Amino acid sequence: MVSKFDTIVVGLGAMGSAAIYRLAKRGISVLGLDRFSTPHDRGSSHGQSRIIRQALGEGEAYVPLVLRSYELWREIEKITNTELLTITGGLTLESKTHDAVMHGRRDFVNEAIRCAKKFDIRHEILEAADIRRRYPQFVVTDERAYFEYETGFLRPELCIDAQLHLARRHGARIQTGEFVVSIENSGNSGVTVTTSRGTYCAEKTIVSAGPWITRFLPPAYSHLFKVSRQVMYWFEISENRRASFAAPGFPIFIWIFATGAEFGFYGFPTLDGETIKIATETFNAITDPDDVPHPVSMGEEQCMYKNYVQGRLRGISDRCRSAASCLYTTTPDSDFVIGGHPDNDRVIIASPCSGHGFKHSAAIGEVLAEQVIDGKSKIDISSFSLKRFKDHGEI
Repeated sequence: MVSKFDTIVVGLGAMGSAAIYRLAKRGISVLGLDRFSTPHDRGSSHGQSRIIRQALGEGEAYVPLVLRSYELWREIEKITNTELLTITGGLTLESKTHDAVMHGRRDFVNEAIRCAKKFDIRHEILEAADIRRRYPQFVVTDERAYFEYETGFLRPELCIDAQLHLARRHGARIQTGEFVVSIENSGNSGVTVTTSRGTYCAEKTIVSAGPWITRFLPPAYSHLFKVSRQVMYWFEISENRRASFAAPGFPIFIWIFATGAEFGFYGFPTLDGETIKIATETFNAITDPDDVPHPVSMGEEQCMYKNYVQGRLRGISDRCRSAASCLYTTTPDSDFVIGGHPDNDRVIIASPCSGHGFKHSAAIGEVLAEQVIDGKSKIDISSFSLKRFKDHGEI
């Protein structure tokens, strides 16, 4: 017997967990499927923390999404009595001699400043002397910085867990450890999803499969999505410096100083009082999400310290306490893909997010629910349609 639902959500990471919660909250009969037990460490939504910021160098189209997400994260915290979002303040440093592209934007800091002014987001511009005085942990030379007061971090595993819990509370059915084999039209009124364990039908399907997204798209679109392995590191703080790397004395930071897509690195205040999490973004090697080398080598740890940390952060030891890999799925313009499937108007694609999506995911879940139920969303997401690649001759 085939089980029937109003909507099926394939993939229950950042976007999928938010979507299934918002659908269930509005009374939709919804099934959520994930090939792993969620939350898990095989995709893009793990590692203790994700940055959330308001004025976005990625462009003003993202600002309404993130501002709405701030509201929704606070709403979820209140309902679940769980701390998900911590405000620390955030510093984006930019070398005056860099030639880097950050999330597809060469003028990242100026765009963030423009967004801050347009949306009345509280911020400051700091010159090198200001940075040295306020944050002596940073070894700066010619840098300037954009400081945003409401920047902070989310706890991704807790965010996903909270939304799945709420989805179940509202009647959603969630099945993990279930591999989706195919998604096909079933006549004129629905979609059939076949998995390793069964067959399900629904009026609509949302596919939020992260690095596995190309398996649900026509082959002509595969070249648009590049999966790369990224690594997060937790380096020890020198014992006599540990207090100086705690918030609010030490902020979230993004430091742009390199060339090309490898912009520099970013990091967080200490969560455990002994280590700080830092990471960079590398796109040299394209990988298969089912064949990713998850262990991080000692050589990788040493390179991270030598190439990024050493000479830039005072008080950070070269000893890496732990490290973990995750996956980015990046589009040619580094923008999101949210919108209709090119061959099936009953399927909505909500992935990938080019390494900067988690902060927006609560609002994207709401947007997806509105699209399914109302046929359109309150926030304009037209710039994230797959159609843009065809318009630009990339398909």
